[in-house]
This record gives sequence, C-alpha cells and structure tokens, in this order.
Amino acid sequence: MRRLQRHSIRFRGYDYRQPGAYFVTVCTHRRECLFGSVSELGQVQLNDFGLIVEEEWLKSAEIRREIALDVYVVMPNHFHAVVLILGEEIDVTSVGATGRSPLPIGPVPKSLSALMAGFKAAATKRINVARNTPSMPVWQRNYYERIIRNERELHAIREYIENNPMNWALDRENPASHLRPHEI
Repeated sequence: MRRLQRHSIRFRGYDYRQPGAYFVTVCTHRRECLFGSVSELGQVQLNDFGLIVEEEWLKSAEIRREIALDVYVVMPNHFHAVVLILGEEIDVTSVGATGRSPLPIGPVPKSLSALMAGFKAAATKRINVARNTPSMPVWQRNYYERIIRNERELHAIREYIENNPMNWALDRENPASHLRPHEI
C-alpha cells in the first residue's frame, strides 16, 4: 500500500522566526461551525468554544515575548489574524555545530509554526475538556499563512479581517453559502 506523502505548504527556505507581519488562517476540523454564529447584521456571536479560542489567542502574546498581535477575528468555523514577529535573539546554545537543533522534531522555537502549534493545542485541550471529548480534533491539520510584504498589503488584510463577519453570507467557508468556491 502506497502512503500519501504530505508536502509543506510553507515558503521554502524562509525563516519564519524573522521579524515581520504574517496573515494566518486556521479552519476547524471538517469546517464544523464550532465557535458560534454570525448575526444578520454581520456581527460574530461567539459561543463558549469561540471565547476559548479568543482567550487562547490573546494569551499567546502574554507567553511569547517574540510576538505582537494585530487584528483578528474568530468566525464560526475559522480564525483569521495578523501576527507580528518582533524578533528575539535565538538561543545559540541549543543549536549544534551544523546550525541545526540537536532534536529536529516539531516546530522551530520562536517561529510562526511554534506559535500556531501552541495556540491550536491550548485551544483544543480546553475545548475538549469543556465538551468532554478527549482527543477529538478541533482544527484542520495545518494552517494558511501569508508573509505580509508591505504597508499596502497589511492595510488590505486588516480590512479583509475586519469585514469578514459582514461578508459571512458569501464566505466560501460558510456551509450555508450557496456560492461555490469557483464562483467567488
């Protein structure tokens, strides 16, 4: 039986620890509307699980000195945010003579992937305790990221995130939307 090989969706050769602005999107497992709803007025109504996601996101900046949080939104079945990696000196004592960590398993410390892994794990743990479903997936396996390259792009992404609830009826992530992805 042939195993499916997964490929990284990250920008090859890019150091996701370096200072910069990043746009991230994370979807729920099977795009289940787990975090609440959006009113007819385009306002997100978070349920207890959505509030957990928001709390864990805000905690991220408290426990990770190398980041700052910008605009974000918790939607019924996904999460968008802009995160700033401020940069911090990397602990060279944990890096071997080859320039690689002696234990190359898991996300690189102080990187975007470490942030996202920690955030997703913390939210998953709390949600699963609240709904009494140990080991149940909350998130899709990966996340989408985009390196924000300039102020114009940052402004457009901020606007997109802020307007996301008002556009929920047309959002391709909305299971009630009648639009197909190719129509958007």
